[in-house]
Amino acid sequence: MGRTSDAKEKILTAAQALIELRGYSALGVAEICKAAGVPKGSFYHFFESKEALALAVLDEHWEAQRSDWARVLQDDAEPLARLRRLFEETEAGLRAGKQSCGTVSGCMFGNLTLELSTQTEPIRARLQQIFDAQVEMVEKVVAEARERGEAAVGDTREAARSIVAQLEGQVLFAKLYNDTRHLEVLWENCLSLLSARRTDPAAVSS
Repeated sequence: MGRTSDAKEKILTAAQALIELRGYSALGVAEICKAAGVPKGSFYHFFESKEALALAVLDEHWEAQRSDWARVLQDDAEPLARLRRLFEETEAGLRAGKQSCGTVSGCMFGNLTLELSTQTEPIRARLQQIFDAQVEMVEKVVAEARERGEAAVGDTREAARSIVAQLEGQVLFAKLYNDTRHLEVLWENCLSLLSARRTDPAAVSS
């Protein structure tokens, strides 16, 4: 049982790394299995198709990201401080990735949205669910900021959607130009989107 579980995890880990590096369409099952160090038969024991594997990779990646977002967005800090920390951790993660492999990998969800949203309905639907969940998490923070008088927005849902879209867009630019400095504007842009009251940076970051 331990060997079986290990093989599946190896396939998922290899697939995620390859998808982040090269995208989905260019990959073949044989290449994934070679990178994972497992026989091709093991692949079809766990996944009926490459699409099924991609869905599993998305789920595993989102589970990890959702945990990180929850840790940041649901702690006891002030709401705007939580949003700022989310941007800072996103930037730090992409910067660390670039230092490791030489390129900005971008966001897997954004990358696959651009590559596959018009090609495979199950993946498009799963990506919609993930982005909707991100917006929901951010909306709760935006609503708190509005209740505290720190943000002046009418529709908190649309404000949260704009923040997530801005985050995805700047990550896309960072990937395109291979330069994480494109993420440095996230906080100021967020304040503008929320018509937020600017506070002392040290206090917000604390």
